[in-house]
Parts: sequence; structure tokens; C-alpha cells
Amino acid sequence: MSATNPSVLFVCVHNAGKSQMAAALMRAKAGDSVQVLSGGTHPGDALNFEAETAVGELGVLMTGEYPKPITDEVFNTVDRIVILGNEAKLTPVEGMNGTIETWLTPEPTAADGDKLAQTRIVRDDIVKRIDALYQELVNN
Repeated sequence: MSATNPSVLFVCVHNAGKSQMAAALMRAKAGDSVQVLSGGTHPGDALNFEAETAVGELGVLMTGEYPKPITDEVFNTVDRIVILGNEAKLTPVEGMNGTIETWLTPEPTAADGDKLAQTRIVRDDIVKRIDALYQELVNN
């Protein structure tokens, strides 16, 4: 996407929870050093309240964000595509710039607490992965 800064697209099915959390957390970590986008294979209607709350607890906001589709232009030009969870499916296409990887995030159950407690488990997993991805993107 940018000639100078690496770019990453975070994807989940609805672009309402996991991919939005990952995008917000990467933006908070990377500032302007990484171009961060997110999208869904079947975008939902609104952001997930628990996802917004869970990242907000870390001082990270999703203000102004909303579920979006993945455009061909973004898909073909970003440096890295990260699919969160195992529900969203994307197929590489000839000529695309980046690589696709999947982060199998935890899938909490009711035994792990209410929806917010479950979302915190996923958020904490994403936080750890964001640190490693950030280092990889800016050091390549």
C-alpha cells in the first residue's frame, strides 16, 4: 500500500470483534509506522460491544471504526493479511503483494465467564501476537 511503511490487513468474518481489536491494538503500538486496515468476509452491522470495552480497558479506542468489506485493491496490495480465527476464509490470488497467515485465537466458552471475560482472553492473545508481528513488519 505504501512505498515506505509496511501494511497489514486484519480479517475475521464480521469485522466486528477480533479483527477490529487487532487493528486497534496494532495502531496503538505502531502509530504511523505501519498502515493498518481491517475487513470482514461478511461484515456485520456494528462493532462488538465487548471487543470495544476489552481494548478500551488497555487505553485503546475503536472510535470511528465500523465493519467493512475487504476490497480487491487492499487484498492485493497489503504486505500481510492476518485472518483471526478459523471461520473466515481467503484464497491467495496470483499477483497479490502479501502473504496470508491465520491466528487461531482462543475460543472461550461459558465456563470462562461472561462475554466480556471471554473477550478479554481473546484480546490478551491478540496483544501478544501484535508485538511479534509489529517487530517482524518494521524490521523487514
